[in-house]
Amino acid sequence: MTDKVSQVAVTLLGKSHQFSCSEGQEQALVDAVTLLNDRVDEMKRRDTVRTDQNALLMAALHLCHEYQALLQERQSVQQSGQQLVARLSEHLEDK
Repeated sequence: MTDKVSQVAVTLLGKSHQFSCSEGQEQALVDAVTLLNDRVDEMKRRDTVRTDQNALLMAALHLCHEYQALLQERQSVQQSGQQLVARLSEHLEDK
């Protein structure tokens, strides 16, 4: 069985682009483009970023950094949960 694909038109850096995505994921793609456009605009407001390409790169780097931080936080929460389950299991075994 093949996944159905949708075509979504979005605007990125002021230019129209057509992307494919899995059916049902259209809004997620639009939301991702909106987030990226917002970050690019934020980078362009900084004095040190002068071109669209540099703003796009900086936005992508910031988003990747935030993603890595979330992954690390998730891993820490999972480890804490595992430790809690282990302690609870020990406590229940002692009774």
